[in-house]
Amino acid sequence: MEDLFNNEIVLTATEEKVLKMLAAGKKSTEIAEALHLSLPAIKWYRQRLKSKFNAATTGEMLMKAVARKIL
Repeated sequence: MEDLFNNEIVLTATEEKVLKMLAAGKKSTEIAEALHLSLPAIKWYRQRLKSKFNAATTGEMLMKAVARKIL
């Protein structure tokens, strides 16, 4: 989750891959296939990412990732 001391968001390697693929416009099904994961797993990662960025939508999450220079 978000670190309260330095306001950093720590992502796992898979979360980072999913985030970058979402930013590239990939659909969940494409991400699942590329990463050899199930569709429910990708949906879980999307929800987890939105939670970490405190975002209601994928678009908001991506904007916050750009603002934090994660993307």
